[in-house]
Amino acid sequence: MTGVDPDRLDDQQLMKELETIHRTRHDTLLYGSNDALRAHNERMAQLEGEFLRRNPRRPVAAGRTREGARERGSGESETPTTPGT
Repeated sequence: MTGVDPDRLDDQQLMKELETIHRTRHDTLLYGSNDALRAHNERMAQLEGEFLRRNPRRPVAAGRTREGARERGSGESETPTTPGT
């Protein structure tokens, strides 16, 4: 594995790693070797998995759900809401 084990990163380091990997995703997909793309996929899954583990109740924007996407044209807000509210 390349990089620090995600569970050893503090929250700020984890977010920085996630921002970096998402920023480099497009170029890796278009121009990276198969090995580079596989490594990128694995690292992204590890980082995202750790983020989700730490934030199981993260805010979800209504427009990012299936129901919300269907209603997008009805003028509803895209503001994230806390589940259960």
